[in-house]
Amino acid sequence: MAAPSAESLREKLERRLGAEHVEVEDTTPSRCSASFRLLVVSSSFRGRGLLQRHRLVNEALAEELSQIHALEQRTLTPEQWAEEQRNQR
Repeated sequence: MAAPSAESLREKLERRLGAEHVEVEDTTPSRCSASFRLLVVSSSFRGRGLLQRHRLVNEALAEELSQIHALEQRTLTPEQWAEEQRNQR
């Protein structure tokens, strides 16, 4: 099985988690094998701690995880994302 693409990961996270916003950066060129940096914004994260959020992402990408060496995650609720956007202006 070939390593997943950033686009395929993005699409799967949108579908499986109902994510409102997903950014996937392929960081493989700076590492020895498939690695990605994720930003996932989903209402599924409301009321959940960081570990629970990361588990949801890992479950959504269960098939792909065997092909990924490193996965850096930022998981936010829509409210947290909106607050970040307001603070960046």
